[in-house]
This record gives sequence, structure tokens and C-alpha cells, in this order.
Amino acid sequence: MKTIQLLFFLLIASCGNAQLDGLLIERTLLTNISESRLYPKLTSVNGERREWKAAYAYIDSIHIEEISYRSDGLKVKGMLVRPKREGKYPSIIYNRGGNRDFGEIKIEQAALFMGQIAKEGYVVIASQYRGNAGGEGREEFGGKDVNDVLILTEVLKEIEGADSERIGMYGWSRGGMMTYIALSKTDKIKAAVVGGAVSDARESVKDRPQMEAGVYTELIPDYEANKEEELAKRSAVLWVDQFPKNVPILLLHGTSDWRVKPTQSLNLALQFEKYRIPHRLILFEGGDHGISEHREEVNEQVTAWFDRFLKMDEALPNMEYHGK
Repeated sequence: MKTIQLLFFLLIASCGNAQLDGLLIERTLLTNISESRLYPKLTSVNGERREWKAAYAYIDSIHIEEISYRSDGLKVKGMLVRPKREGKYPSIIYNRGGNRDFGEIKIEQAALFMGQIAKEGYVVIASQYRGNAGGEGREEFGGKDVNDVLILTEVLKEIEGADSERIGMYGWSRGGMMTYIALSKTDKIKAAVVGGAVSDARESVKDRPQMEAGVYTELIPDYEANKEEELAKRSAVLWVDQFPKNVPILLLHGTSDWRVKPTQSLNLALQFEKYRIPHRLILFEGGDHGISEHREEVNEQVTAWFDRFLKMDEALPNMEYHGK
């Protein structure tokens, strides 16, 4: 195994400008994970060397890059995680949760969350959303910033090794809401996974009034004047008829999630059933918002879902009522 000292005490190496006439503006290879606050927990000392603990040895097999790309004329920041081994890999668009700098993807999150998928043979790309991490513009928590997600299907065409014909989408919390909205606006996604996802912004306001005051009012343009309309735009449970019927969706939720109540996924699953949207709902007993109590199983379920519909090109489930 390579020593961590040789690999991660390097300076950040710039990959330079790429495709200046395209959407991808800039890529920078990140090699400074040793400066992360989580680094000591991910490694152990072996003699004079510091090495990854067995569960994190895969980090040696992936590249982590910061990217800049164009969206609606704005320079938006994002992250890219891909296998070091050459090849052509299916692609995953990862939609982060949170807002502004809360939930911003740092190098450690890229390694631990995006890297868990990339190590299985996927190119994983994520947006920080406009206005965040040094990007231009201002996020709208499910407004025009959804374009920052949708355009990534085109950005992937400019990344070597990324199969832009086999794209999945994975979102958590607010990122799940972004995934739902994106699925209603594009036909370029073949499979999706959401975790702890917001499917009814109206219920979020009732359950967490601070979300309205500290997030919706501050980020959604003209929110006070158009509250009902703006909440409806962010409530997938109201417009399930707009979902494609050829994109299988895996819903994951913890039954002890206080940030986004599990009823949000339950109620959406009932609507998926009504409109015959292919889906699977898994509720994790006692799971919190990140389902941290069942993290290994969550990772297995996510990988298995994308493997089925992206790598193996499995046929869609038969949603017609059938059987003896």
C-alpha cells in the first residue's frame, strides 16, 4: 500500500483549463485530504508510516477533483470523483443536501460519500449549487439552481471515462428534493436513489418552522408573496404525474429522522403506487436523517440499485397488475 505521506502531503495540483469552448471550465486535482479533521480517524500508524484503515483503503484508488462549469451563464463549483483505473464507467449525479455552506462538499465528504460509489466503478459528479463554494449567482433551494444539476448531464460528455449514456442520480435530504424536480424535467436519467428526501415542502414548514424563516424566506425569490406556489413547486407529492415511468427510484428513509419525517417518503411512495412509477421504499428502523445507524447497508443498497439499472441494464419491473 502506498504511504499516505507520499500521496497526500503533495500540493494541490491543477489540471488546468479544460474544454474552454464547452461547459467544463476548470478542474483541480485535490491531494490534501491529510489536512482534513477526519484524517486521523480514517488512518492508523504503522511504524513510521500512516496508512488508511482497511475500510478506507479504497481512497487510494480514486481521484477527487474540484471543478468549475457553466450553468445559465454562471460559473458554478462542483466536485468530481472517479476511479484512477482507465476505462469507461457509468455516471452518477450526486445532489448534496443542506444550503449555502451547510452541506458544502469538502474533500472528506467527497471521499467518504461520493468515493463509496466511485470505488465500485462509477464517475460521480456533484454541484455545490450556484453561489456556493466560491461560485457565482445565488441558490434558490429548488428554483433555478435545479439547472445546475440538469446541466451536469452535458458536463459529463466532457469528462474522459464518463459514460454519458448511462447516468443515475442520487440525492439526500434537500438533494432528494432536487432529484425529484430534476426527474420531472429531463429524460437523461436511467435510475435514481434518494435518502431522507423532502417530498412535501409544506410539511417541512409545519414540522420545522425554522426552515421557513432561515432558509425558504432567505433563498426562494419572492417567497412571502408567492408562498403557496413556491412550496408546491418543491413538493413532488403534488405532481407525481410528471415523473417518468421508465426511471426506477429507490427511496431510503430512517424511521427516527427528525429533520425530514419518514411520512414524506411514505406518502410519496403511495402516490408512486397510484401512478405506477417503478420504485422501492426501504425504511430503516431507528435510522436518523443520514441513516448513520445502517450506513453499510445503505451503501450496499445504493450500489446494488445502480448496478442493476446502469451496469447490468436490467429490464424495468412489470408495473402492470399481474399474477395468478
